[in-house]
Amino acid sequence: MAPSAPSSTAVVGEPGMSDEIAWLAGLSPWPEDGFGLDRMKALLSALGDPQDEYPAVHVVGTNGKSTATLTIEQILLANGHSVGSTISPHIRDWSERLRIDGRPGDIAAALRHIRPDAERIGATQFESMTAAALWAFADAQVDVAVVEAGLGGRLDATNVLRSRVVLLTNVGLDHTDVLGETVEEIATEKLAVAHTDDTVVILPDDTYRRFVPAGRIEFGGALEAAAAFVGRPVVLPQPVSLPGRLEARPGEIRDGAHNPDGISWLLERLPAADYTICASILSDKDVDLMLARLATVGSRFVATGSSNARALTAADLAERARLCFADVEIVADPSAAVDRAHALGEPVLVTGSLYLLADLEAAARR
Repeated sequence: MAPSAPSSTAVVGEPGMSDEIAWLAGLSPWPEDGFGLDRMKALLSALGDPQDEYPAVHVVGTNGKSTATLTIEQILLANGHSVGSTISPHIRDWSERLRIDGRPGDIAAALRHIRPDAERIGATQFESMTAAALWAFADAQVDVAVVEAGLGGRLDATNVLRSRVVLLTNVGLDHTDVLGETVEEIATEKLAVAHTDDTVVILPDDTYRRFVPAGRIEFGGALEAAAAFVGRPVVLPQPVSLPGRLEARPGEIRDGAHNPDGISWLLERLPAADYTICASILSDKDVDLMLARLATVGSRFVATGSSNARALTAADLAERARLCFADVEIVADPSAAVDRAHALGEPVLVTGSLYLLADLEAAARR
């Protein structure tokens, strides 16, 4: 069953966070009474159903959703629309999850508004964040919302939108414990958000046509999804860059690739070099396949952990990495692990988990 849960948990210990964001960060991403849309619909009803005040572009898929969401945002802005957008997870701070016209929205004010009802209903972290964003978009009177799904689609908290366009970025074998064990099952869960009046944009190879339950099908990606909303051909004003997505730093590249497909996407775009790899990986991923693919770009590996409870310990990750890498070290603290990777030899590739990248950002601000 697909959950109404986020693709991340809170980044703990963010310096200077407001009371509202501290409250949000302290909420559980996982509901105690099972997954479903009842809580989300009840919360939005209490808020006056703000999601009905504007049309939406709904972005679903396994990888690349955040980049696609902000790409569509930028195109719609360039075409004269007022745009609200929300992505997950965040890397640097919670403000990444609520944007109005390409700039951070007042997340604290939005959380203050929704908090009483969210507490009364027992909303999860992702449900509360999503409701805050949807309310903020209505309050700002946006023309359109571009919304990234958290996990899956059918029972995801974002499956409440008055969507006009649905974009499927891709489908991979990720979160198989909740979405299904085959690509077909996962595609069905993700595309269940499509409605009769939607334009559904899917990959050009026609693989997923038979899983679209309703709507008019077009082929392409973020550019085509934006064009479907605008009703005419569009261009991207400038490339979109996000923290933790092929992020270049001195002697280092950071990318939150967290499953085999994400690793493959990264390796296709990575500048050729002999990398020292610093990684943390969640235990529910295909760890061995990820490690095997990473070993094609370097023989030195520093295993570390992250604040996510599902992360492999550095020792456990190192044990599995020794099957692929000639030189493996264990450094449990993420910041110290990155430092050690630089000492072993640059360039360094920091990857395997968005939680790892978020932990590094939080540590740097302390």
